[in-house]
Amino acid sequence: MWKGPPIFQGWSKRICSPGLNCYSCPAAITACPIGGLQNFLASIRINIAPVGMRFGAYVLGTLALIGSIMGRLPCSWLCPFGLIQELLYRMPVPKISMKKWFRAGPYIFLGLFVIVLPILVVDATGYGSTWFCKYVCPAGTLEAGIPLLTLNSNLRRAAGWLFVNKLVVLIAISVWCMVTMRAFCRAICPLGAIYGLFNRISWLQLNFDPSRCVGCRACKTACPSDISFYNGEDSINSTACIRCMRCHSICPVNAVSLSFGPCLKTPDKEQAGIDIKAP
Repeated sequence: MWKGPPIFQGWSKRICSPGLNCYSCPAAITACPIGGLQNFLASIRINIAPVGMRFGAYVLGTLALIGSIMGRLPCSWLCPFGLIQELLYRMPVPKISMKKWFRAGPYIFLGLFVIVLPILVVDATGYGSTWFCKYVCPAGTLEAGIPLLTLNSNLRRAAGWLFVNKLVVLIAISVWCMVTMRAFCRAICPLGAIYGLFNRISWLQLNFDPSRCVGCRACKTACPSDISFYNGEDSINSTACIRCMRCHSICPVNAVSLSFGPCLKTPDKEQAGIDIKAP
């Protein structure tokens, strides 16, 4: 018998949160867009009714709307698990840098665990499973799994290897986030991967003026995603950028600026500090 507070299931649970926000979290009043997307794809084989299609269109439309306006800004300003990663990194332990090839990780998890497996691996009734939520997502374990088991003795008795697996994943990612800044965001998060696709075309844009840059590397030192746009190695609006605005606030010569409006051009090379010569 449930002994804790009920999980809120009011009208606002139909609204997608901008960040990872587990539906089952006792404190959640909105739904997770990644969970909603998986549920839609997991039932797409048998749920072809207009209601199901409208739900899928709503989730995809919400992600596209948020991404087209602000890119990955929700990752740094609106995601609860992003805040948790920031706090974990403040632990006084040795730090380890992350190789840039890890940037492909979120797209692998997005393609495999969020899209391919829920569609292709189905049970006898034709339903798939929410693979990322079920086997990977540490936010769900921390925000929902642990609180629910703490509050309900029946759930604790019923918990099996699946919860143990999720707990191990949570611990491993937490330790990684202690030694590497925002390791989950940079190497795993499929929601960040979706928003990152919009970074170069979103209304919110970061702009870099190479003529002002003095090469102090303050932007790279402050960047939680280790982006190097001052020397042309990356675009300032790279898909890895979480729009924390630290480069904008720390630049001593105001070489980084913000603009907001329809993105009519994306001069990546120019913004990266590489001269563009007319033919």
